[in-house]
Amino acid sequence: MTVSDGPGFLKRSINFIMQIKKLNIVFPTSYFPPIEYFYQLYKYPIGTIDIFENYIKQSYRNRCIIFSANGKLPLSIPVIKTTGNHTKVKDIKIDYQQSWQRMHSRSIESAYNSSPFYLYYKDHLEHFFEKKHKFLIDLNFEILQVLFKLTKIHCEVKFSENYFEPDDKIIDFRKNITPKIKQENSAVFPEYTQVFSDKHGFISNLSILDLLFNEGKFTADYIKKIKPAL
Repeated sequence: MTVSDGPGFLKRSINFIMQIKKLNIVFPTSYFPPIEYFYQLYKYPIGTIDIFENYIKQSYRNRCIIFSANGKLPLSIPVIKTTGNHTKVKDIKIDYQQSWQRMHSRSIESAYNSSPFYLYYKDHLEHFFEKKHKFLIDLNFEILQVLFKLTKIHCEVKFSENYFEPDDKIIDFRKNITPKIKQENSAVFPEYTQVFSDKHGFISNLSILDLLFNEGKFTADYIKKIKPAL
């Protein structure tokens, strides 16, 4: 399960690659991940998605946040936890009793149909709201593959084969990339033009969809300009 695209982008020295290969760069699964997710993949382009961790609700694992006419709008995928609060991420199933795909598709269209690049990218994403994946991790991973291609980001990402216990050999983003932590605590996100920024001001670190639809082919350039918080 390796994603690789955009030759020449995110160049790394041989020494740096060798160093990070000695570490475990651990990410949570994520639904149309926030910009910070891609920023960290820019810094650490060899990562592992932990699918053996216990599922955490109200996280980016099953939700993304877009910029609607009314401001921030969370879009959440309803899920089935087969063993309650101790269900591993790999076992989380998607609940299709609700028409969430139609709602997400319409919400994204309403939010971004006047953005500069919505029409250019929408056909690459529409099938995610038509195909019914059984497991959340499969949907999220397929989305990630497409987003890497659209953004021209070069990464190697795979699923874990076991749960990663926190230790000094892990760079762990499982609890750090979360809607519960303020964005300014993790990175400094430069402003870019957003559809409703005149009404609500700039909102940072939304779903990568916001950046893609507004910045298009300059998405990767923006990610390279993000700086770590002091």
